[in-house]
Amino acid sequence: MRLALLSAAGLLLAACAPALPTETEATEKVTVFTNGTIYTGLTDPSGAAQTVNGVVVGEDGRILATIPPMSEDWSEEEINLIDLGGAFLYPGFTDAHIHLQGVGERELTLNLEGTASVAELVTRVETELVGKPEGSVLVGRGWIETGWPEGRMPTATDIDPVSGSHKVILGRSDGHALVVNTAALDAAGITDQTADPSGGKIERDARGKASGILIDAAMGLVQPLIAEPDDAAVSLALETGAKLYASRGWTGAHNMSVSAREAPLMAALDGEGRLPLRLYNAFDSSAFAIAETRQHETGTITNRAVKLYMDGALGSRGAVHENNTGYALDSDTSSFYTAPLQAIPDDARGLFYVSSTDSGRVLAASQATGFPTTTSTVTRADGVPLVPGQPVDFGKLLGTQQKSIALVVGNTGSYPLAISRAALNQGGPFSVVPGFPTLLQPGESATIAVGESDDGAFLV
Repeated sequence: MRLALLSAAGLLLAACAPALPTETEATEKVTVFTNGTIYTGLTDPSGAAQTVNGVVVGEDGRILATIPPMSEDWSEEEINLIDLGGAFLYPGFTDAHIHLQGVGERELTLNLEGTASVAELVTRVETELVGKPEGSVLVGRGWIETGWPEGRMPTATDIDPVSGSHKVILGRSDGHALVVNTAALDAAGITDQTADPSGGKIERDARGKASGILIDAAMGLVQPLIAEPDDAAVSLALETGAKLYASRGWTGAHNMSVSAREAPLMAALDGEGRLPLRLYNAFDSSAFAIAETRQHETGTITNRAVKLYMDGALGSRGAVHENNTGYALDSDTSSFYTAPLQAIPDDARGLFYVSSTDSGRVLAASQATGFPTTTSTVTRADGVPLVPGQPVDFGKLLGTQQKSIALVVGNTGSYPLAISRAALNQGGPFSVVPGFPTLLQPGESATIAVGESDDGAFLV
């Protein structure tokens, strides 16, 4: 009996199973994966994770059906049979927060992923500079000092002995900090007296000298030293990032802070079969119109959100907080704020990317047009229901651990909240911030988002 293929409306993994469509005669060989534990992403009537006996995949890589309900009545001539040998098979994974161009650029420059110490970073820089003309620019990214034996970030003092007149610019893995050498500081005109830019910080040592660590908006001071990529270079970075993700088993991603320039380039790459990743793009605010009108979308690219940065990241020491001595989340002196953005005092420590006026303008526009805005805070959504005017027992919600929390209002954005360890130890419940009900529109819901992070932002 010939294998019958399901039409395009067929069963898909991780989708609710519709009625069986009309069967059409097979015109191509399909691939059948079987003899393993195959999860669909659904649950069975008992609430347990649903598994099936097999998955049928077309020549284009799309899932056509699961077995059951499709029968296993086929001949070897009709299929390519993949015996899983008892292995596990899952629906495709989607990364909730990436910067695709940045991933590709990391692969195409000095990739510092996995660097285990300041000493190793210095050695890798020294090796990379061998044979390069004096005064050239070396760009790298991907280092993260968490777990390093030195217990600190690298500085210009570490890099200077091996870099000479080369200008070295190395990005931290979260994209919120750079370390540069003295040659790069000099070329960018950064001195010990240079003022911190709005939303950024030039770190300084105990003597007040610029250390080479640039946080958030201060990173822009050395940007002119890096050659601006042309469209071909941006396309190569996007393609490289997508292929890396696909090679590691990812099938989709939420791509953050996308520029207007990238949108048509991604569409062109997808049209040429060079972007093997399903993307949901959240654009920077300057590309609002692209998200609003959903320009440059394809069958696998969705352009439907705008991304704002409210403050910096925890690991890079740019997140807004009360005490800047050591910045340890498990310290009694680390306390976030129990207020909306506009109510946080002017002397708060940390780096604000956007004012409440500017963010409110974007949020209002996105609400008016009905598309979502994501806000980068130090949170991830856990969907804890929040009722206006009803106290929330944060002590019960968070336990005694310091975690970041945010108020997520409908689909329009999030507002950072917090409770200090000392407050948690006093027990709860605590009242929701004053003025919260005015943030809601009729019929809109809100949740408390709970999260924790050492080195970056989680998508809300």
